[in-house]
Amino acid sequence: MQKSSNVSGFIFDRGTVLHLRIPFSFFLLPVFCFGLSQASVIHLRETVIVFIALHLFIYPGSNVYNSYMDKDTGSIGGLENPPPVTRKLYYASIVCDVIGLLLCLLAGWQYLLLMALYVAFSKAYSWHGIRLKKYAYVSWLVIAVFQGGYTYMLAKMTAERDVHFSWFTAPNVLAMTIASLLIGGSYPLTQIYQHKEDSGRGDFTISYRMGIRGTFLFTLVMFVTAAALLGYYFDANYSLVHFYVFSSCLLPVIIYFLYWFVITDRDAANADFSHAMLMNKISAVCMVVCFSIIFLMRHIPLV
Repeated sequence: MQKSSNVSGFIFDRGTVLHLRIPFSFFLLPVFCFGLSQASVIHLRETVIVFIALHLFIYPGSNVYNSYMDKDTGSIGGLENPPPVTRKLYYASIVCDVIGLLLCLLAGWQYLLLMALYVAFSKAYSWHGIRLKKYAYVSWLVIAVFQGGYTYMLAKMTAERDVHFSWFTAPNVLAMTIASLLIGGSYPLTQIYQHKEDSGRGDFTISYRMGIRGTFLFTLVMFVTAAALLGYYFDANYSLVHFYVFSSCLLPVIIYFLYWFVITDRDAANADFSHAMLMNKISAVCMVVCFSIIFLMRHIPLV
């Protein structure tokens, strides 16, 4: 019997590779950089292994699994015109997860367990048997926590080689909260152009619930709250100079966000894929630069 064309041939064909959306991992890089910038020491071997596992395998595995479950025909994060969904995406997600978890095992069994928990919630987000994605506020909380605070924790724990309950000090928990607020603020903006397709599938996202204007206002509140807490965090634990670096790097993000808000408030058609992706790019680049500078300030003191 001839195999279905959906599963025949090499799993990682062009369509599957596009659905991995590996470049989209860059948009999630700032949180990992934030964690590294706050680490007291960098254990390079473990850090590189976990970084590669997360950004080149676990994130793409989640992307391709989400594509398989959603079967989107319109624009999705990182792909304006996604290729047709096939069964290959499901197998590709398994391969990516297994490779990512095995890489974490090379760093230590603790990192394998931490990453396995991330993978479990990632699958629960998309899998139709649980489908956290259809619950607006639950899905928002899961994304904010795991792509925000949990990823910060993973990065800093790995860099410091410190996987213990004693790691959860007040400064570390505050930094995790800030990371969750940053992700929790930006995440609804990635849904703002998918209201029709998401709701048609039964996924009433937080952005859909709040509407276009509500999404922008919610993001603004999240960012302002995160910035205020970050100012307190830097002042209490390091130096306000770090906050000034953050504020300077955030300026282009604020300018574009307000510009997009104004033109979208005038014409809702501007709540589209191209504006959302540009917002992501500007934010990711600025935050990576920000936390890289802070990392250098902390680990390479000026003479």
